[in-house]
Amino acid sequence: MNLDFDLTPEQVQTRETVKRFAQKEIAPHVLEYNREGCLPLDIVAKMKEMGLIGGVIPPEYGGAGIDHVSWVISIEEISRVCSSLAVVVGGPSSLIGQGILRFGTEQQKQKYLATMARGESMGAAGITEPNTGTDVANIQTTAVRKGDEYILNGSKMFITNGGICDWAIVFATMDKSLRHKGITAFIIERGMPGFSSRSIAGKLAWQPLDLGELIFEDCRVPRENLVGEEMRGFKIVMSCLDMGRLFVAARALGLAQGCLDASLNYSKERTVFGQPIASYQLIQKMIADMAVGVEMGRLLLYQVARLRDKGAQRTTKYSSMAKLFNTELAMKAATDAVQIHGAYGFTSEYHVERYFREAKGLQIVEGTTQIHTILQAAYALGLRSDD
Repeated sequence: MNLDFDLTPEQVQTRETVKRFAQKEIAPHVLEYNREGCLPLDIVAKMKEMGLIGGVIPPEYGGAGIDHVSWVISIEEISRVCSSLAVVVGGPSSLIGQGILRFGTEQQKQKYLATMARGESMGAAGITEPNTGTDVANIQTTAVRKGDEYILNGSKMFITNGGICDWAIVFATMDKSLRHKGITAFIIERGMPGFSSRSIAGKLAWQPLDLGELIFEDCRVPRENLVGEEMRGFKIVMSCLDMGRLFVAARALGLAQGCLDASLNYSKERTVFGQPIASYQLIQKMIADMAVGVEMGRLLLYQVARLRDKGAQRTTKYSSMAKLFNTELAMKAATDAVQIHGAYGFTSEYHVERYFREAKGLQIVEGTTQIHTILQAAYALGLRSDD
C-alpha cells in the first residue's frame, strides 16, 4: 500500500508514463551528456512530442493544460533521473512563463508564451542581479519611460538560459526610493538595441544548462513589451516565484527519490564483513531518513499543487515551505547517499556524486534556505500573511 494522495487515474497514468520515459530515454544517457555538458536535444524533442514542455499552460497558448498535481509529478519523475532536464519541463510553466500567463496581453501570450510552450522559442526570467538576489525589492536595474519606449540600464546575473535565450521577462525599477512599489516588468527580445548577454562557465552543477548574464546598456524597449502596469511588477515577480518555488520543490523531491533508489540498490549489493551493508543499522538509519523524508515531502508538495488546482493564485507561504523542506531533504539525502556509496560515491561514474552537487544548487535557487527559514518564522509568528 502506498500513500497515493488519492491521485486520479489520469495522474497515476501521468506518473507511469513519465517514469517509463525517464528510465528508457534519459537514464541510459544521463552520465554521458552531463559529463560533456551538452543538452541532449534529441531527448528534448521527444519530451516536446509528449507535451511535457507545455505543462500547465492552456492549450490556446501552446501548452498541455495539465493540472498542477500532474505537473509536479512530471517534474518529480524527470528529476529522479536528471534534474537538468526537469528544468526544460518545469521552466515554461513557472518562473519564466507564469508572469506572462497571468498578466501579459493576448499578443504577448501568443508571441512569447505559446512559442515557448511549443518548444519553438527559449525564454528566461531576469530577477537576480550581481548584488541583489534574495532582496527582490532592492532591484537596481532601472527603467525610464521616454515617449513610446522604456530605457533599461543594469544587469541580471545567474539567469538560466541567459546566454542563449530568445527573450526574457525582466524586472526593473522605475523609482528606487519606492523599493518594491517601483518594480515594473518587461519582455526583452534578443536583438533589441542595448541588450547583450554572455554565458557563465565553471558552475558546480547542471552542466547541460546555460547560465548567463543579461546586460542592458540604454536598452530600448517598446511600450507593447510592458507586462502588466507600470509600478505593479512586484505582484508579477511574486507570482513567478510562487510557481518557481513549487517547481524547485518538485525537482528536489525527485532528486531525493533518486538518492533513495540508488542507495537501496547499492546497499543490497555491496558486502562488508560477509554481508550486505543494508543489514547494518547505521546504513538503515540513513535509508529510513530518506524514505520518511520523501513521503513527507511528497505529501507537502502535492498539497500545494492541489491548492493551485483549486484556484489559489497566491501560495507564497506553502510554496516557500515546500521549497525549504524538500531542498533540505534533497541535500541530506544526497549527503547520506554519497556516504553509503563510500569511495564510489565520490566518482562521476555513480549518480549520487551528481545528485550531491545538484542538491546544493537547489538550496540556493529561488530563495536560499536561510530566507525561506526567515519567511516561515514570520508566518508562524503572525508577522506575515498571504491574506
